[in-house]
Amino acid sequence: MSTTTFGLDTFGDVTHDATGSPITHGQTIRNVVAQGVLADQVGLDFFGIGEHHTPDMPLSAADVVLSAIAARTENIHLGSAVTVLSSDDPVRVYQRFSTLNAVSDGRAEIILGRGSSIDSFPLFGYDLADYEDLFEEKTHLFAELLKGGKITWEGKTRPALHEQDVVPYTAPFPTWIGVGGSPQSVVRAASYGFSLMLAIIGGHPGRFAPFSELYKHALEKFGREPLPIGIHSPGHVAETDEQAREEFWPHYLDVIGRLGKTRGFSTPTPESYAHEVGPHGALFVGSPDTVAEKMARTMKKLDASRFDLKYGIGGLSHESLMRTIDLYGTKVVPMVRDMLA
Repeated sequence: MSTTTFGLDTFGDVTHDATGSPITHGQTIRNVVAQGVLADQVGLDFFGIGEHHTPDMPLSAADVVLSAIAARTENIHLGSAVTVLSSDDPVRVYQRFSTLNAVSDGRAEIILGRGSSIDSFPLFGYDLADYEDLFEEKTHLFAELLKGGKITWEGKTRPALHEQDVVPYTAPFPTWIGVGGSPQSVVRAASYGFSLMLAIIGGHPGRFAPFSELYKHALEKFGREPLPIGIHSPGHVAETDEQAREEFWPHYLDVIGRLGKTRGFSTPTPESYAHEVGPHGALFVGSPDTVAEKMARTMKKLDASRFDLKYGIGGLSHESLMRTIDLYGTKVVPMVRDMLA
């Protein structure tokens, strides 16, 4: 198995102050910087920021925020979770993360995705009818850019390149493909030699085990060496199970209830929530002991060497998120490492 690593992901959800009122976008972003700094201080391996373009998730320029975190940290790797490559220009994405790689002295990573949230498509003028073609072609170009040197490339989604320098020149950085349920995406990741990040946000995590097997077989088929498999799942850590679950529930109900109207999710019920936070669900919500045991079991089941906890949800306070980060880094991760040893 690859070296075991642990990270945190955030979508920069707008948090609330002590009175329950939403804070500003500016303060939300500054708080994310503080959270990334704390993640480094408690010894975590990775801090990722997902791309969204909505009033309740205003982290639309993750690389800028990650550079701010890089300037205040020393060890933690920094990257996206996820970059919606389909609605962006691969050359600019590569340049931005190469710049982050320089600023952080080689600590940049990137997770590429097609976009389960589609708000970026109308914003940047892309047609959802081209959803698959956009990602396939742009992923191919990005893979070519990672090889370094002058690039010659031609496609339908952007102007052709001929013997073009793309700067800055930095060492190649780890690249992952985020997969939420598509076998084709698993094979695509293997074909390009990208690591696999399984985005598990509902249901039994064990149902993703066939994806892990498919990925390993596909790597062999393409003649590639084994590469890491990671897990991205939402959660919240507090001192006790009861506290964590009570804190998370009203905000989970609100956020998933609103998202369900556009993305087809069922409105959570107390019963469905109890299942998701239980042993067979996808929410890692509870005390350090509970979360650690569930993480270790899930990582073994999926043969994963990386776990990124998507911490926080709209409506929680900055203070509760900082507590989660501290407990995750100082309590949960050491226990999981021991369980996997």
